[in-house]
Amino acid sequence: MIPRATLRLQFHRGFTFADAAAHADWIAQLGVSHVYASPIAVARPGSMHGYDVIDPTAVNPELGGEEGLLALAQALRAVGIGLILDIVPNHMAADTRNRWWRDVLRQGRASPHAAWFDIDWETTEDGSAKILLPVLGRPLSEAIEAGELSVTPDGEGRAELRYFENAFPLSDGSAEGRGSVVNLLARQHYRLDSWRVAGDRINWRRFFDINELVCLRMERAEAFEAVHSLPLRLYAEGVIDGLRIDHVDGLTDPAGYCRQLRERLDALAKRHGRPRAWLVVEKILLKGETLPRDWGCDGTTGYDFMDEVSALQHDPAGESVLATSWTSLSGRPAHFAEEELIARREIVARSFSAQLEACVAAWQTILGEQIPRPTLRRLLGEFLAHVPVYRTYGAGDALSEKDIEILRDVAGKVEASCLATDRWAVQPLLAVMLAPRTAPAAWPRAMARFQQLSAPVAAKSVEDTGFYRYGRLLSRNDVGFDIETFSLDVDAFHARMQRRRADYPHAMLATATHDHKRGEDLRARLAVVSELAPDWTALLARWIDGISSEVSAGDRAMLMQMIVGAWPLDLDRNDAAGRRTFAERLCGWQEKALREAKLESDWAAVNEAYERAARSFTMQLVADDIMPGLLDDLLAFERRIAPAGAVNGLAQCLLKLTVPGVPDFYQGTDLWDFSLVDPDNRRPVDFAARAKMESALLPGLVRHWRDGAIKQAVIQRTLALRRRAPHLFAEGAYRPVEVEGPLRHSVVAFVREAGDEWVLVAVPRLMVPMMTEQDGLGFYTGAWSGTSLSLDASLPKVAHDVVRGRSIDLSPQTRLDLLWSEVPISLVSSVSPG
Repeated sequence: MIPRATLRLQFHRGFTFADAAAHADWIAQLGVSHVYASPIAVARPGSMHGYDVIDPTAVNPELGGEEGLLALAQALRAVGIGLILDIVPNHMAADTRNRWWRDVLRQGRASPHAAWFDIDWETTEDGSAKILLPVLGRPLSEAIEAGELSVTPDGEGRAELRYFENAFPLSDGSAEGRGSVVNLLARQHYRLDSWRVAGDRINWRRFFDINELVCLRMERAEAFEAVHSLPLRLYAEGVIDGLRIDHVDGLTDPAGYCRQLRERLDALAKRHGRPRAWLVVEKILLKGETLPRDWGCDGTTGYDFMDEVSALQHDPAGESVLATSWTSLSGRPAHFAEEELIARREIVARSFSAQLEACVAAWQTILGEQIPRPTLRRLLGEFLAHVPVYRTYGAGDALSEKDIEILRDVAGKVEASCLATDRWAVQPLLAVMLAPRTAPAAWPRAMARFQQLSAPVAAKSVEDTGFYRYGRLLSRNDVGFDIETFSLDVDAFHARMQRRRADYPHAMLATATHDHKRGEDLRARLAVVSELAPDWTALLARWIDGISSEVSAGDRAMLMQMIVGAWPLDLDRNDAAGRRTFAERLCGWQEKALREAKLESDWAAVNEAYERAARSFTMQLVADDIMPGLLDDLLAFERRIAPAGAVNGLAQCLLKLTVPGVPDFYQGTDLWDFSLVDPDNRRPVDFAARAKMESALLPGLVRHWRDGAIKQAVIQRTLALRRRAPHLFAEGAYRPVEVEGPLRHSVVAFVREAGDEWVLVAVPRLMVPMMTEQDGLGFYTGAWSGTSLSLDASLPKVAHDVVRGRSIDLSPQTRLDLLWSEVPISLVSSVSPG
């Protein structure tokens, strides 16, 4: 079953299945066909996201349990809505409330679950195998001396080791005559240590560098069955219609996993008479990468579309101006590639030293003494620094031609960047990497070690470090974005949509997610800065140089972007309470940004003095109005770009609704979305207020555009069209429309058609010069004069204007000033309103 559209809901104990069921009528009114649920399996108590699973076989009681889930599914089905589940096969919480993990800690390698986790067992002098647990706040000896470790009975009367809120099981019989804590620990299958040594010593694979999340091995049949028992049963029973797979790149063999899961789902569909399940994977595509077509899934979760539609709205003329300004103000690199390389080397060294060592050991098994271990370690570190994508996909004895091309390209870069004394070993290492059949027993594990390290290195260095260091224009810094591609022209965008139609016409299309760094309409507004780059950089230069502060120029420059980008549309300059609320939100973003950048502060070493200075600057500027001249200039600029930003937001929304794919709406984004990075983007959504919003005529929607009702109306009207013409949007061709006239490069127009049904879409881009000077969404009279769409004569003369709700006369040369006379986007169709 291919969804018409999905609504992503974040479930937690503050928003349960019952809470969602209460809004079923409104969800149906919006027009989506499915609720796309965050993970619902049992997670750590109080989890706000559900990705820290402790029992994947049961539904989280904090959300309402299975009974609550079934009630939600029934309430949704009653109004024609289905369910899609987000599942987490890559990792679980490394928490002793996770009974599988607890059993491994108690029994060690003898546990039936030991092979389910990706552990490199550490063999001690007495031959026992141990797991490192980096959970202590100080070295073990100091924790023992401070009396922080004690033995107490658990709920069943069995002895366990307590460390504050942590409780660790003791191996069978080890508590008897235990003697000192040191002696007791020596008899366990784990070794306690400080959290600070995890990067250098940990001997199990984590999700990225998070000590609380341990990775699973889905290549183990028993682990696969256990993790998927709940979602497969729910699909067989008709409770859900599809799955979203979290972080597929973390798995040993993503392609094999997807094909296996597809086979299981298809078999269940045949056995139970169910429609084919929709299956999408969270996969970040970079540098022109495409999802292999033989994985058996319906596509990605849509970061790639989010990147493409964002790039479409950026003016290439602003790139060099903004980059030059950024490097001049901040002293950081002008180009992201340099910033990324610095970050990659740092991240490998600080967060993944132990995992790199495991990778070195795996390749050393094949290479033997051919390359000295220190040389091999340095070279593998350089390989990881240069991989242009998240990972390659070698598995078994196979390596694709694309993967071979990537590795050869990486080797060339390593030869240029490595120590001159290591250069001789690059080609021997590459030769082994490209020859899986020369060591059929060892190569799959060695390649898996490399690939499963490459992905987290990319994530942590690019998204979670580089994107917080590079402030050219923050609208191009978001999850899954190819930041080195600043702008896409119209032809390039069309080409990507045609490829999408050919390869993955049913992939998810996202513009906002629970992981985004800036809301979709915040990015759309900031994109307008690229059209006014000289004005913006002049403002920055004037105020950065004009104010003395302990806060770095780069951090101040990024803050100023966030102020103009995220300033709420309903926040008045004189509303002191509102300004303070906004300032507190900015401070939350700022604290995370500073720590993720790892320049002035760090999660592992918080610079409290600098963070206080940064918070003080933000509060004084926004909340306390101590720098009124600067705030006035920023708000004048915000007022200048906000209307064009809103038009960008509507264009982005309509494109998501109409290009090939399944549009997803993250909770709350049916209205304007100016959210910041999490947890700001996970704030409660007022669904009740949305349900009370009354439909309005188009003139009123345009006039009162700041309340967001116009965006919601576009969504509802377009989804209603998708409901009336499902085949048109699911299978229809995508044909670019030729635009003629002086502003043709500022117009994106295309036709979707299937049989006698068709839809015409036309939206503007780079339209600042055409905007009216009043605070509205219109263009000045004659702005689009001479620019028109060259339409196929086969299209009927009279069609339905879906957004404006009336019929419209088309001609072979349809003028854009006619299409956009009342609202700055157009959706015209042969399908009647019904």
